[in-house]
Amino acid sequence: MPTILETILATKRREIADAQQAIPETELRAALKDAPAVRNFLTPLSRSDSVNLIAEIKKASPSAGIIRPDFDPGEIATIYVEHGATCLSVLTDVPYFQGHLSYLNIVRGTVDVPLLRKDFILDTYQLLEARIAGADAVLLIAECLDDHRLRELYHESLELGMTPFVEFYEPENLQRVLDTGATLVGINNRDLRTFETDLDHTIHLRKQIPDHCLVVSESGIRTREDVARLQVAGVDAMLVGETLMKNRNIGEAVDALLGQ
Repeated sequence: MPTILETILATKRREIADAQQAIPETELRAALKDAPAVRNFLTPLSRSDSVNLIAEIKKASPSAGIIRPDFDPGEIATIYVEHGATCLSVLTDVPYFQGHLSYLNIVRGTVDVPLLRKDFILDTYQLLEARIAGADAVLLIAECLDDHRLRELYHESLELGMTPFVEFYEPENLQRVLDTGATLVGINNRDLRTFETDLDHTIHLRKQIPDHCLVVSESGIRTREDVARLQVAGVDAMLVGETLMKNRNIGEAVDALLGQ
């Protein structure tokens, strides 16, 4: 029986093929000239001695179902930024997370902080979509890509001016991530095969990542105490979605997490 991740990737490949049929890649490349200017995603995450927040705009997930029924990406983005989020992550996967590429456009037109396209990126076509929609960074997941594709998409992201945010879960994939030259490295505390989370996963693996890399902990971060543990471990930033999105008062949830 396929894992959750295998099912998502099979769907994603069909989705990409359908998109390429609807709008050829040549049309996307032609549209690059009108894409908004790329903003630096890395620098804001290295400015503070605290754990910086990449706040995620996320309506649903395969494990939790609908997280926030009253979902307005522009309004959520505004609240996040007003309460101190350094960068934003915008989920664009449609079938499993109820995201949409248009949310990037909406958020880009609403706030000024750098944006990450959060999706299962498998193809150059998705990088072009991200760039045109206003993304400043794109997520590349080591568990979803072989060595050749991971390196290729990493360098293509840079050529398009965006920051590649390279994530891994399996410890054996860390060296693959570092071999790309990645300087923004994400440690996912969620096993994408089972969707279970463990914060100790970041704390253990952080020691194995060179100091010149900015390290982001992802998933399973729920309390101010969790953030304190990450700070002691030398983590630079955290990507948090569900904890914030399921709270009735998003601003209060951000304040609590940041200790404000």
